[in-house]
Amino acid sequence: MPALVGGGEKVGWRVGNPPQVGNLPHNMTRTVSIVGVGLIGGSFALALRKAGFSGRIIGVSSPQTVRAALEMGVIDDAQPLEPAAAVSDLIYLAQPIERIIQTLGVLDAHVRPGTLITDAGSTKRAIVDKAMHCVRRGRFVGGHPMAGKESRGVQEAEADLFRDRPYVLTGRDPELEEWIERIGARLVFLNAAEHDRLVALTSHVPQLISTALANLIGHEANAQKVAGPAAIDLTRLAASPYEIWRDIFATNAEAIDVALAGFIKKMEEIRSALASPRMEREFEVAREGAQALRSPGRLRKGDYE
Repeated sequence: MPALVGGGEKVGWRVGNPPQVGNLPHNMTRTVSIVGVGLIGGSFALALRKAGFSGRIIGVSSPQTVRAALEMGVIDDAQPLEPAAAVSDLIYLAQPIERIIQTLGVLDAHVRPGTLITDAGSTKRAIVDKAMHCVRRGRFVGGHPMAGKESRGVQEAEADLFRDRPYVLTGRDPELEEWIERIGARLVFLNAAEHDRLVALTSHVPQLISTALANLIGHEANAQKVAGPAAIDLTRLAASPYEIWRDIFATNAEAIDVALAGFIKKMEEIRSALASPRMEREFEVAREGAQALRSPGRLRKGDYE
C-alpha cells in the first residue's frame, strides 16, 4: 500500500521504500521534464535555471512549442511523454486541467519508483483525486503557483514570474518545497478542497466579475467614450481566453457557485445601502481588506492558510 507524503488529506504518497529524495542534495535531481511548455511550464524551467539547477530540462509539448522553447533556451531537449518520464527525477505538469488529469492516468507506468510528480493546475480536488487513484510508482504533490498573465505561450515565459507570489502545495515534500523557495515563491500549504474554496473567491469570481462588467460596458454604445482607469483596471481579466477557464469552471463549479452567491448577496446589500449611512461602513471594511491584500508581510514562507 502507498504511504502518504504529508498529513491530513491523501495528497501525496510513496511506494515501498524508495530513496528519501527530499533529504538528498540538489545534485540528485538531474533531469526535469516540463509537460506543457507554455507560460507556466516555461517560466518554471527558466526559474529553475536561475535558481541554480544545472541538470537537463526536457520539454514535452507540441512540435511548434518545443521548437520555440529550444530556440529560446528554455529547455535542453524535446521528447514524447513516455521516454521523458522514464528518465526524469521531477515531472512538472503544466497543461490545462483536463489534460493534467488525462496525463496522470497514463504517466505512472512510465516513471521510475520514487519519481516526484507535481502539477500547476488552477484547481486541485479533481487532480489530486486522479493522482490518488493512479500514481503508485511515483510520488505526487499537487501544486498551484498563484501567478500568470493574460497572454499565453512560452514566448511570455519569464524566470521571475513566481517571485514573491504564493505557491500552494497540497502536501509536503522537502525537495519540492526547497526548489519553490529557491525560485522566490512563498509557500502556502492547503488541502485540495480548501484550496478550491479559497481560489473560487480570490481568483475565479474576480474573473467572472471582470467578464460581466466588460460585457455590460460593451453593450452600452457610448460607455467607451467615457471609460477611465477604473473600467480599464476592472476589465483587465476579461481579456483572458475562455480555453483557460473552461476546465476551471468544470472542475470547481460548486465552490464557484458558493463564492458567486456570496458576492451577489454583498452587491445586493451595497445596492440597498446606496443612499444610507451604512455605505460609509462598507467602504471602511473594503479599504481595510484592500490594504491587507497589498501588505508586503501578508504571507510568510511556509504559512498555512
